[in-house]
Amino acid sequence: MSAATITAPVGKAGNDEGRIGIRANLRHIGALVRRNLVQIKHDPETLFDAVLMPVIFILLFVYVFGGAIAGKGNQQEYVQYLVPGMMAMMGMNIAMAVGTGVNEDFRKGVMDRFRTMPIARSSVLIAKIVVEIGRMLLATAILLGMGFLLGLEIRGSLAEFAAAVVLSTVFGAALMWIFILLGLSVKTPQAVQGMAMLVLMPLQFGSSIFAPTKQMPGWLEAFTKVNPLSNLADAARALLNGHGPVAHPTLVTLGWAVAITVITMSLAVRKFRTKT
Repeated sequence: MSAATITAPVGKAGNDEGRIGIRANLRHIGALVRRNLVQIKHDPETLFDAVLMPVIFILLFVYVFGGAIAGKGNQQEYVQYLVPGMMAMMGMNIAMAVGTGVNEDFRKGVMDRFRTMPIARSSVLIAKIVVEIGRMLLATAILLGMGFLLGLEIRGSLAEFAAAVVLSTVFGAALMWIFILLGLSVKTPQAVQGMAMLVLMPLQFGSSIFAPTKQMPGWLEAFTKVNPLSNLADAARALLNGHGPVAHPTLVTLGWAVAITVITMSLAVRKFRTKT
């Protein structure tokens, strides 16, 4: 679907976002989502990271690091520990691709075309989020499928399992707004990737995703306690394994998700309107 098919009965583009009704906004978002899906259909290589990343990471950590972390012969228990933590990681890695994609669209002039059209500016970015949530769910499904092949068990209820997936998705969607803002703020996709890695590496490895934090130095253990990825990993782990504290890490994760979304979404939409 081309950008030209998105229309709305309003006056000047760029100044009438507040006059566009909810139903019109939803139509615009739907049209833009279809456009993004058609792009993926024509370029399926864009799904490689969502498909291959969970496979590579789970095999790498279970068979290369699992014995050292959990002890030889305890790899299945490490799978029980690792997979819920990696659910937290999927959102962050998929989110990085959102910022790169937005930056490339601006460089190609696609976003300039959208900004001349009588559509809500937020609809362009929300459509990106919707499609990337789909990619994140695909990556999570492949991760869980690999986990089941390696011996993962759902020891909690199906409702708790669903809650873990939803919690990871909500937090991942919030992170996407950070990377959209980053993609709108720097000049090149390479800069987006470089700055994203500076954020991703400390948060991922300074957390409880891959290993318990009790053996870490005191200063690093203190950092993991305030790291939102640790709270998400702990909540998902408790939900999938059917034991452990759930309420506190879940509330902390949701609090982070709401705060990130409220702050960065408004900044991203404002930057989208004014970016030259």
